[in-house]
Amino acid sequence: MPGPKDLDPSSSPRALLGAELRHARERKGLSQADLGEPLFVSGSFIGQLEAGTRRMHVELAVQLDEILGTNGFFTRNCTALARSRYPDHFAEAAEAEAVATAIREYAQLLIPGLLQTSAYAEAVFRAYKPTAPDTEIAELVTARLQRACLLDDPTTPLLWAILDEAVLRRPVGGGPVMSEALDHVAELARGHRVIVQVLPFAAGAHAALTGPLKLMDFEDAPSLSFVEGPDMGKLLDDPATVKRHTLTFNLLQASAHSPQDSLALIESVAQDYGHGEEHP
Repeated sequence: MPGPKDLDPSSSPRALLGAELRHARERKGLSQADLGEPLFVSGSFIGQLEAGTRRMHVELAVQLDEILGTNGFFTRNCTALARSRYPDHFAEAAEAEAVATAIREYAQLLIPGLLQTSAYAEAVFRAYKPTAPDTEIAELVTARLQRACLLDDPTTPLLWAILDEAVLRRPVGGGPVMSEALDHVAELARGHRVIVQVLPFAAGAHAALTGPLKLMDFEDAPSLSFVEGPDMGKLLDDPATVKRHTLTFNLLQASAHSPQDSLALIESVAQDYGHGEEHP
């Protein structure tokens, strides 16, 4: 029987690679736990690979080819998929985001990437990389905007964003850029495509003072959380950690303005920026 054909890395690559892993495992008559044992990973981790919610690293792909007798298939395709358009610390999270059924995100300082406009994203990347050539900045902006294409589906994924009030008050790119950016967020909220809340300064101390947080749910795999800092990020699947981060998000929801009041505030601040107020 011929082996599976190589995947086109441009078309839902991780989901396709995961499906091939499931087929190859089942042909061998192995359970997820059986396959995980010689790899020193859990059956749950194998399930996440098959569901496309976790990235398959090259070292693991080599072992899978040996165990499953797939003649280098996973090694070849995994090597191709490793060439991500995203920074190394965020690539796995971006790929998981693309197959999530629900995304809940607390943004501490910036409008979340999925909700950014081109001008806002350009201002952010230019601040990160002040000496980078324009072509590099343009590529980063394009990659960020392409991530937002998952919102083209009218219902999936559910996106629930909690924005710290600092996100609204920091004039990234200046007044016109902020006015456009906040109008874009408000438009998505008015169109019932996303749920947005604002966590006001008046809330004082809250459950996520240490940094931003992203939670992702999937149809056929356990939930994940993602935490990040300067040039670093970590995708977490430990159930106790994800449970704790879920509680953190729930506490933020309780402290934030309602979606209706949040929309009114976002629109008001956008209008102030539009009238030339740099610090509304």
